[in-house]
Amino acid sequence: MKKRFYFPALTAFPVSIFLLIGCQQRSSQSADGDGDPRFEGAISQPLVSHSYTADPSAHVFEGKIYVYPSHDIDAGTPENDNGDHFDMRDYHVFSMDSVGGEVTDHGVALKLEDIPWAGRQLWAPDAAHKNGKYYFYFPAKDKQDIFRIGVATSDKPTGPFAAEPEPIQGSFSMDPTVFTDTDSTSYLYFGGIWGGQLQRWASGEYDPQGSSTDLENDSLPALTPKVARLTDDMLQFAEAVRDVLILDENGQPLLTGDHDRRFFEGSWMHKYKDNYYLSYSTGDTHQLVYAIGDNPYGPFTYQGVIMTPVIGWTTHHSIVEHGGKWWLFYHDTQLSGGKTHLRNIKVTELQYDNDGRIRTINPYRNADPI
Repeated sequence: MKKRFYFPALTAFPVSIFLLIGCQQRSSQSADGDGDPRFEGAISQPLVSHSYTADPSAHVFEGKIYVYPSHDIDAGTPENDNGDHFDMRDYHVFSMDSVGGEVTDHGVALKLEDIPWAGRQLWAPDAAHKNGKYYFYFPAKDKQDIFRIGVATSDKPTGPFAAEPEPIQGSFSMDPTVFTDTDSTSYLYFGGIWGGQLQRWASGEYDPQGSSTDLENDSLPALTPKVARLTDDMLQFAEAVRDVLILDENGQPLLTGDHDRRFFEGSWMHKYKDNYYLSYSTGDTHQLVYAIGDNPYGPFTYQGVIMTPVIGWTTHHSIVEHGGKWWLFYHDTQLSGGKTHLRNIKVTELQYDNDGRIRTINPYRNADPI
């Protein structure tokens, strides 16, 4: 099997101001992407152009869209397969009244030095609202260089957020996403292989000498995302972590070698017409795909592709309803001209067929993204 290079999905850079979606005025950071023919057919333009942003988790709070991305910086960290060059150090929160309106950068919401247990690498986050408070979930490597998931709280959706002194007990890996069901029960989904370290937990315990990835074991069931119900205070797991099983059309678990459909990272959960949609990145084949189940735990049956590959290697997304439409938030590397660790968030409309299937989106009408 050919070697597959992986650079995990994750974060961006400071400066606060108002920005217009599809802004045509490029900052110095955006110059590298100007005139790049690969982006000429892009179906949407960067939401933020004054800094690099990635992994957008979008939510509607009190009728307004809030986006919680990671914050890419050019830290000068050498590039490698474990993603050490994704050396993000803080988070910003962005908001807009509606898609197409002004985008506001609310400044630094949380930074590395204010997280007592964290050592480095603030990767893709998420947020939730409950009990009159806002909760911000984030992965970071602890002082032993093991990814854990932390939580921080605020009275405002924009922060600043105050981190709990310790990570969530029993948490590991990366890419946390919170789903709150119609009965007000909240669940945390997480996990990502390779640089995200999920494969090091295959035995139930952390194995620092474990396989660098499971991508070579083609005939075995693929590693799955994880899920746990959250406590009422949203600060801990209320139960043991469970596997999120993803099945093929014959009811069999997707295999490791099924690179076009298997889970890799970046899971997201949303509900549409009483069905639960688990979406995620296939990682080394760079697609956003989805599977459907009848409850938050699954199992979920694979359905198809949401979005074909973006330029920039990694793919990470969120799906939210607002203004009577559904929206897909995602990222590519238009501003940096294709540099994998300097990304920009985007948004486009998501549409369903009458039977609930999601229509596949090509992010570039006139260009080959590979």
